[in-house]
Amino acid sequence: MLYDLVTDALDRERSLPCGLGATGPDDQRDALLTLLAVHDLTTASLSRVGRRVRWQGHPDIAALKWRLEDTLEAHLDGLIGDDRLGEPVAADEVADLERSLAARDRCPPVYQWLAEHATWQQLVHFMAVEGGPDAGFDDLVAISQVGITGQAKVVLANNYWDEMGRGRLEDVHTVLHDDLVAAVDMPRIARRDLPLPALRRAALGGLLATNRRLQPEMLGALGLLELQAGPRCRLVVKALRRLGAPAEALPFYEVHASIDPRHGKEWLEQAVVPLVEHDPTWGPGVIRGALWRSAVNEALFEHLHDTLTAQHAAA
Repeated sequence: MLYDLVTDALDRERSLPCGLGATGPDDQRDALLTLLAVHDLTTASLSRVGRRVRWQGHPDIAALKWRLEDTLEAHLDGLIGDDRLGEPVAADEVADLERSLAARDRCPPVYQWLAEHATWQQLVHFMAVEGGPDAGFDDLVAISQVGITGQAKVVLANNYWDEMGRGRLEDVHTVLHDDLVAAVDMPRIARRDLPLPALRRAALGGLLATNRRLQPEMLGALGLLELQAGPRCRLVVKALRRLGAPAEALPFYEVHASIDPRHGKEWLEQAVVPLVEHDPTWGPGVIRGALWRSAVNEALFEHLHDTLTAQHAAA
């Protein structure tokens, strides 16, 4: 596998194998695992990547990243299949399109099924795969602000400040997620064991975070997440309560259920709209990113719904 070749190479002390940047993956899973390992060099904590980080800017790693991301981007565009994406779009139309997209698939069937039928083990497995509502969201919001000024910057910064618990460590969203993990004894699923749609959704985050040209797409994708997270989280809270979850498991999803609808509205109206009004070329990118996010979400939640309901029926 290319993934094994690359990760072994990243652990080398002196040099990378010749031609690494031109080696092809075995399949889509191999490609996504490899790309996520490359993204880690930019987005993961230094304690996690260790000395591998010294290869971040190596020409062979850059060439490999370029090729794998080009394939991923083409795949994502194939999923959305929208020929209008290159056309200029007015700011208010961008907002209307993203609202419509968010409403179309606000609560996938798997969430209602979790609220009403899932067993404890099935709910915990879902939360472990989901990463809930999205792993690393605070870092993505931070990166999305680079180079932005004016009211949009203030709105994105305020969103980030909420992620940081308004300055209270115990209320930081990643800390709340850690509390959830401990409360439900949530397993950490190795990347190799994640379903392909989960790998693709994770790779989308890395693609957006490590390519400055995709800043409009990032704003569209994150905005869609904020618009949809509230009602989804409310259903997860309903499932946790139905199954008698410990109190420490609830705050993470409760917080997102209450504040994400406001975040989505502000993100769209006070960040995206002003940015597109200032530079209309951002409009197609914002829509493209939202469509990408919608497509990878749909694939992941359909997979989880099919898998979990089949397990439930067989039990």
